[in-house]
Amino acid sequence: MSTNDLNPAPSRAAAALLEQAIAAKTFPAAAAEVGDSATVLWREARGTLTFDRDAPDACAETIFDLASLTKPIATTTVVLDLIDRGLLALEDPVSSYFTEWIGRDRESVTIQDLLEHASGLPARLLDRPPEVAREFEHDICAMPLEYAPRTRSLYSDLDFILLGFLATARGQATLAAQFAGIVARLASAWPTGDPPALMFGVPAAQQTLVAPTLPLDDDLRRGRRLVGEVHDNYAAALGGIAGHAGLFGTAGAVGAFARAVLRSARGDSALPAPLSPEIVARAIRRSTVPGSSRALGWDTMLPTSSCGTRLSSAAFGHAGFTGTSIWIDPKRDRYFVLLTNRVCGGGTSEEMQQVRRTFHDALSEL
Repeated sequence: MSTNDLNPAPSRAAAALLEQAIAAKTFPAAAAEVGDSATVLWREARGTLTFDRDAPDACAETIFDLASLTKPIATTTVVLDLIDRGLLALEDPVSSYFTEWIGRDRESVTIQDLLEHASGLPARLLDRPPEVAREFEHDICAMPLEYAPRTRSLYSDLDFILLGFLATARGQATLAAQFAGIVARLASAWPTGDPPALMFGVPAAQQTLVAPTLPLDDDLRRGRRLVGEVHDNYAAALGGIAGHAGLFGTAGAVGAFARAVLRSARGDSALPAPLSPEIVARAIRRSTVPGSSRALGWDTMLPTSSCGTRLSSAAFGHAGFTGTSIWIDPKRDRYFVLLTNRVCGGGTSEEMQQVRRTFHDALSEL
């Protein structure tokens, strides 16, 4: 299905690209949405939920595992809310919240460093994930740093797993509950006043709408499809609610969130904290860490970014391992959402990256 738009050529090119990627088995299902700060300009769903011959068609209601889009959409939003409420500060040392975060090489690391992927932590643990949150916390806090903090930026799930633990402790509620509460109270941010259906885990009644994924080879769940279960094995070990992954949603739900952030980034003062213009402006400011494109939970535009080459230098966004992405360009007044389930027998991360870049380039003039 597709919505009408004012300039059909870019949307035809993007739809054709999705069809080509499905034919090339980069992913079985895709849903996309592009809009401005006022409305949806284009929405498309292509493919089937799996590569099986009898698989249901993807549609606007298809629910995708958003993977690392959890980082900017959920975790960063919750952390910014806690900061606004005075329960955290960007300059707070990590050691003030985690007693096992000790050592002269890491005593300077702050909450801001975790948000900017500049803490010194590696991307993942060296061994299989532990079974309980307490062991995760110990393993992350006690492991050697890979580089001196703030000398570089290395994308790390571990940074955001710690932020998820921290948000849970400081907010005295799960990350999922806090995020749901924020979304529910931001009625002025949503087009109809109804909160977008962004959720950790998927209720049984909605699982027929989920685009499945397949576990990686080192996942103990390998050999079966994951339907409504988080793909990332660290998030799965943490019960499906984690700071780095676990969020599910439709293209329309991600689009509604993107539109709210876009409005705020363009100065709409009607939006309250934690999506107020002042807070969002700070969140999307590029890090001063050498060579980094990171902001607070978000990534920013580089010529090599997943948003291609034609968005403005003001663009910011994020991508997810399952084949998802969100990009927002306040200068052009546009947001772009592309959701797929690449990890259901689809292509490589590099192939997905090329699809993303071509997709955004095709739609840049919409």
